This record gives sequence, structure tokens and C-alpha cells, in this order.
Amino acid sequence: MDNRRSPDRCRALASSAPVLQPVAPAERIVTLDVLRGFALLGILLMNIEGFVGPLDAAMTGLDPALRGADRLADAAVYLLVQGKFYTLFALLFGMGFAVMAQRADAVRREFGGFFLRRSAALLLIGVLHATLLWSGDILVSYALLAFMLLAFREAPVRWLPWMALVVYLGSPLLSLLSGAIGSVAQSDPHGAVQWRQDMAAQAQRAAVALQQQREAFGHGSYAAATAQRLRDLVDALGLLVFNAPTIFGMFLLGAWCVRSGLAQQPQRRPRLLAALRWGVLPVGAALMLVSFLMEPWMDPARLDLRLGAAFALATLASGMMALGYAAWVLRFTPALRWLAPAGRMALSNYLLQSLVCTTLFYGYGLGYFERLPRAWQIPFACALFALQVALSQLWLRHFRFGPAEWLWRSASYLRWQPMRRRDAPADVAR
Repeated sequence: MDNRRSPDRCRALASSAPVLQPVAPAERIVTLDVLRGFALLGILLMNIEGFVGPLDAAMTGLDPALRGADRLADAAVYLLVQGKFYTLFALLFGMGFAVMAQRADAVRREFGGFFLRRSAALLLIGVLHATLLWSGDILVSYALLAFMLLAFREAPVRWLPWMALVVYLGSPLLSLLSGAIGSVAQSDPHGAVQWRQDMAAQAQRAAVALQQQREAFGHGSYAAATAQRLRDLVDALGLLVFNAPTIFGMFLLGAWCVRSGLAQQPQRRPRLLAALRWGVLPVGAALMLVSFLMEPWMDPARLDLRLGAAFALATLASGMMALGYAAWVLRFTPALRWLAPAGRMALSNYLLQSLVCTTLFYGYGLGYFERLPRAWQIPFACALFALQVALSQLWLRHFRFGPAEWLWRSASYLRWQPMRRRDAPADVAR
């Protein structure tokens, strides 16, 4: 008997094989959606300062010009929020990568091409967001670094946390190295003169860039704002080398969380989660406080070892606090399930935050640029997020995905996905 398969039979077997599809709502890991919703709130609390005023002024720590309640609010956000939630989102991105890879393996479907398409689609969305809506985009950075994740897909599970730690430490080490170079350059009397001149020129360029943002976003037309966003995107890509280790290290750690089973069954690792809650988070908060006491404001006219050390401590603290936050969210997931709908639509909600805030604050919109006091930015962000949670719950009663998620998935799978819940296939292997 001839056991060789004919081409027709091979095609028939291939057509009957399970189809790689977006996961059904009932099959989602609710914990990840809750974490995404929580991270989405943190991202808005971090970004709101960059919506209300110039973006460059929002990334330098405590604004020395603020007083009273505004100063307290700015310090609280810097200590507890800034830098912690884009790292948490990077952790979740790595988890999503590992979940998709596992499901592709389960149905014996090719994953590499799919993930490259997915990353390319996210890159396009990020570029459009950064140029058409807001300069503070993080999607471009995630997408560019995501292409490297495939190289670590088969890495042994036990290696992943150590690899993540080594990669993550690259960012604080770069900060320390930059600060050390600055201090060495200033130790020589002749070199110090040139260094001060260079730093004065750098401070002048920073002041010009800040004023350009203030004019374009506060008073300019949409065309002027778009031109400024293009310049900001180029500048952000130039600085990616400093953030890349932080983001990619959290990618790898997120992949470990899924491949080790922690994300699916956190109750099986109570000691690890307790250590994150009661050890890593407090130590991270203490390091962040030390960084703040050393240098509450990152002066663009300075670069020395003290400033580099403060920034390195803040980077290290941000990752530790993000992990501690995640552990506490896992502890209270049942009480926080109301965050899950917003988390299921995290991309749509992230883009919507930019659309709403730039429309309210930018000069081509309602023109409230630099008019919302810092202390009032926090309740404004919380109110906007609460509205997003309510709208997400309403939307998902009728639709399977958020609108941006639907476009992203359709591009990733190279076919239009059923959008309405009633149009979804009842029994599709995933």
C-alpha cells in the first residue's frame, strides 16, 4: 500500500487543520486584562502632564517652578508613577508574546511570520500616533524592539529571568557611564572649560526645543503641530538606546511569567509574590526616594556622576516598583475585575487618551494648553479613565475587540476579523 500523500490530500489536511485566530473572550487570561487596565490608568497619570504642557518639560522630574499643591502633585507622580507604568506595559507585552507563541504551538501553526506582521502593524500604528496625535508615543519603541523577541522564543525558561535582569541593567549602567564621563571631563581644568561650553550649548538647544513645542502645540495649527511631532519622533528614536534595555528586559521577564506558569496560576508561587509585595516594592520605593533626594530635577545643563547615579537609581527603582505593583494587582484581581474591559481595549483606550487630550489642550483644539493646574491634572486623568472603563464595558457588550485592536488583528492575521459578537464563529480552534 502506498503511504505517500497526494498533493490534494495534503491540501485537504492543511485546510482542516486548526486555524490560528484571535483568542475568544472566554479564553482570555483575565489577570492580564486587569493588569493592562491598571497600567492604562498609570500611563494616563504619567502622560497627562505632557498633554497639558510641553512634553520635554514633563520628563525631567520635579518642576522647580511649582509651589504648593501643584508641587506635591508633581512630586507624587514622579515618585509613584513616572517610569513605572511603561515598564509594566513592557512586561505585559512580553507576556502577550509568550501567550501567542504557546497557542500557535498548540495548534501547530507557524508563528514567526504572524508575529512579524503583528509587530509591523504595531509599528505603523505607532508612527501614525506619534505624528498625527501625540509626540509621547511608546508604541514605536515597543514595535521596533519586538522584532528581536523571536530570537529568544526558544530560550530555556530558567534562563529568561537572568537574561532579563542583565539586559535591564543596561539602562542604569548607561546612565552611570554617561555621568562618569561627564565628571571625568570636568576634572581637567582645560577640559572643564570646553565641557561647560558644550553643556551650555546643550541647555540652549533644550530651551529652544521646549519653546518650539510650546508654540506648536499651544498656539500652532494642526500642520505646525504635526511638523513638530515629526521632529520629536526623530529625537525620541535617537534616545531609544537609553530606554531599549529597560523595555526589552521587561519583555523577557514577561515571557518568563507566562512560560513558567506564573501568569496563569499565580497562586502556585505565593513566596515569590509575597517577596515582590513586601520586599521588592518597598526597596524600589526607597531607591526612588534616594534618587529624588539626590536630584529631584534633571537639569539639562548638567551631566555628572551624581546626576547619572540619580537617574540610574530611578530606572532601577521603576522596574522594581512595577513588579511590586503587578504583584499587588494579582492579589486583588477579583476586586479589580472591573478594570478588565479597559484592559481588553488597551490599545484603543491609549489612542483615545491622546485624541481626547490633544483636542482639549492643543491650540488647534479647544486651546487649554498650560491652563490646567498640575494638582488638577490628577483628578482629570482619573475621571477620563473612569469614563473609558464605562465606555469599554458598553462597547464589549456588542463587539469582540476595540476598534484599534480589530484593525491590528486583521492586519496580523491577513483577514478581516468578525467584529460584532454575534458574527464570531462559535467553535474555532485557537
